[in-house]
Amino acid sequence: MLGLASLLAGIAGVDPAGRQDWSEPFRGLIRGSALLGGGLSLLMGLVTGRRVAMALGVSAVLASVLIPGRLCCGPQSNDSTAIGSLRAINSSESTYSSSCGANGYAQSLQDLAKPPAHEVPGFIPPDLATNGVIKAGYIFTLGPDTGAVRVTLAAATCNAAAADAISAYFAEAHPVVVGKTGQRSFATDARGTIYVNDTGAVIQPGMAGASVLQ
Repeated sequence: MLGLASLLAGIAGVDPAGRQDWSEPFRGLIRGSALLGGGLSLLMGLVTGRRVAMALGVSAVLASVLIPGRLCCGPQSNDSTAIGSLRAINSSESTYSSSCGANGYAQSLQDLAKPPAHEVPGFIPPDLATNGVIKAGYIFTLGPDTGAVRVTLAAATCNAAAADAISAYFAEAHPVVVGKTGQRSFATDARGTIYVNDTGAVIQPGMAGASVLQ
């Protein structure tokens, strides 16, 4: 307000003592502009500071929501997803054996994913449709178990599988990077039991080095 008053007084040609001075308009204009500019700078500083404070506040809220969510979905959560996916494979193999393989099991996730003729979908969810697929930080594979023999020719299966249906299967899941995408490795077979290796090493058919998941 002082800067504005000085600016107006300068334009009117009145000095602080009330005398008329034709040089005063210029001096008053300079003084008023300087003071008014300082006031505007202060005002802009306050506005900018408020915006920065608001931005920091919003960032803090977003961090409180998003960061815990990321922390909850780490290796331990991926372990649980891997276990659930192996159980899904067990269920799919059971259905395949009873309704498509004439009591034989599929030898690969590709054969489980292949639907019967003129039918959709296949026997396994799309996110587990191929050997070597990565899901939630784990790599999944399906193949013959030790001692498996042919039960049904591939051409005789309901979905014209790429490989013969067999008497026993083995499925495993291991972390892409142990300790980062998962802590442990898991496996299962036609018995339907889930096995675990706490080191995260790949489990081989026969379950050597693995124990039953408790």
